[in-house]
Amino acid sequence: MPGSSAELAAWLVPARRRGIEHLDDPRAIAPELVLAELRDVARANRLFGGTSAVVTELLDLLDSGAVVRTLLDVGTGIGDIPCAARRAAAARGLALEVMGIELSEPAARAARDSAGAAAVADAFRLPFADRSVDVVTCSQVLHHFDADAGARLLRELDRVARVRVIVSEIRRSWLAAAGVWLASFPLGFHANSRRDGVTSVMRGFTAAELDALARGAVARVPMARKRAGFRVTVHWAPAPPS
Repeated sequence: MPGSSAELAAWLVPARRRGIEHLDDPRAIAPELVLAELRDVARANRLFGGTSAVVTELLDLLDSGAVVRTLLDVGTGIGDIPCAARRAAAARGLALEVMGIELSEPAARAARDSAGAAAVADAFRLPFADRSVDVVTCSQVLHHFDADAGARLLRELDRVARVRVIVSEIRRSWLAAAGVWLASFPLGFHANSRRDGVTSVMRGFTAAELDALARGAVARVPMARKRAGFRVTVHWAPAPPS
């Protein structure tokens, strides 16, 4: 057993694992199962910090005085995070135009119903010009890819963003894995969501790992932070147009 608090913290973080999730390729499973899992993800985001991690990053940016009018959420699920971002901006008296991108057509339709604008597109080939969107967010998508593909994804987010890229992920921990499993029963999560939720945690990142991945992918200095609910975020300002 570990002795010091530092040793205890390290002991509580398992080695990162690759694993396989149903949502690794949502086109490969039935649309009703895709939507069931994504609705569970949206509930988990709301209850366990996924939504607040992204919104806090956005509000920090708005409070800095940055001019932000547009936001693109890559891998938006059913559009819960861009909706929350728009509400948070409105509470500051700011009109924020939001849009989501999804690989799954059923998910994109659901996101359009909630966020108002969503399209089917590949996150590695975003249909947007360089520096054409003020803020690009990406929540709980990065862990679906290995390091090389993850770096390519981060570079694509960076290409499109003008003011900031915000990436949010699950912070890997035995406690988080156990919490997801146990909470999924009273919350009535689908069995696929329960399994994928645990796998997602085991594929998650520490703050240092997320910082290192972003630092190696883009020629900028990222800022990684631990967030409540076993979340971690990293953000950076893209290079200005040459």
